[in-house]
Amino acid sequence: MTDVNAATETGRVDEDEAGGVAPLRLEFAGEWHDLPVDRPFIIGREGDLEVDDNPYLHRHFLELQHRDGLWWISNVGVRLAATISSAGGAVQSWLSPGARMPLVFERSVIVFTAGPVTYELSLHTEQAPYEVSRQVQESMSGETTVMPVSFTPLQRQLMVALAEPMLRREGVSMNELPSSSDAARRLGWTMSKFNRKLDNVCDKLDRMGVQGLRGGAGKLATNRRARLVEYAVTSQVITRADLPILDDVALRAQGASDDD
Repeated sequence: MTDVNAATETGRVDEDEAGGVAPLRLEFAGEWHDLPVDRPFIIGREGDLEVDDNPYLHRHFLELQHRDGLWWISNVGVRLAATISSAGGAVQSWLSPGARMPLVFERSVIVFTAGPVTYELSLHTEQAPYEVSRQVQESMSGETTVMPVSFTPLQRQLMVALAEPMLRREGVSMNELPSSSDAARRLGWTMSKFNRKLDNVCDKLDRMGVQGLRGGAGKLATNRRARLVEYAVTSQVITRADLPILDDVALRAQGASDDD
């Protein structure tokens, strides 16, 4: 989901006048990589950035390349998707297999899940063609609201329980996604209640136009938990400040009769 008012053009200087291509740097697990401008940079189980030996991860998954005056990110995999977030979470795209998009902000966060593991990396440039608009800067400071959707306390609890490893991370770029049974146990819920709440949250976001939470023909996608975590964290629907609600006994007591 993208806020069309989230960006303003900076008046990018022509590359010849600027003396070269705007450099792009990638950070993953505390290591920095300067991307080459004369060839694609491959991310996956193999390639320029060997993320992990996770068998669920494509050998070649994401490709970064400079062309037509811009840096582009392409999904060259066949099964996995990635969430691309910029402008403090106000601009978010779901990069499905075969898709590509330009990187137009100073910083972009890429999150993707392969099997039980969620990965996060970031891209940085000091010469971006777009900058965050004043409207979004104000919303990021709390003066206005970007996300026109509300969640019940129990729905927020569910999202925080699923995203807890990511929210508690300290400079770690890989996190194990909790299973449904583990998340339900963390909340003190039955599996039927957990699945009902998960249905409610996914349905609400699907109606907003968030992709990847349904598998088509009304059938919920099997990887909806991973997609929900990616969306909720990168769009800042939930943040680290929400972690205390997992231990809120009053909310758990309320949940005994809640059927939202």
